[in-house]
Amino acid sequence: MGDVAVVFKILPGDAETDMKKLSSDVREKIKGLCEINKIEMQEIGFGLSAIRLEVIVPDEEGKITKVEDILGEIDGVGQVDTEDVTLV
Repeated sequence: MGDVAVVFKILPGDAETDMKKLSSDVREKIKGLCEINKIEMQEIGFGLSAIRLEVIVPDEEGKITKVEDILGEIDGVGQVDTEDVTLV
């Protein structure tokens, strides 16, 4: 089996969320579970930002869901959307 590149969009729980801390927490929580390819802030309007996270995970059943669930449990995360999945 190969690997899969997955792009997640992580929205904060509210406008007061410290996005730099949230980005750091995201890195810490998924360390060892997958390889972070890219993480960047994305303006979504009205002063709000989201985190666009691109990771590489093994092409195994349940891996993407596990990463998404862990991201959703991080304090300050309001919503996690899987935007793109592709084999690499």
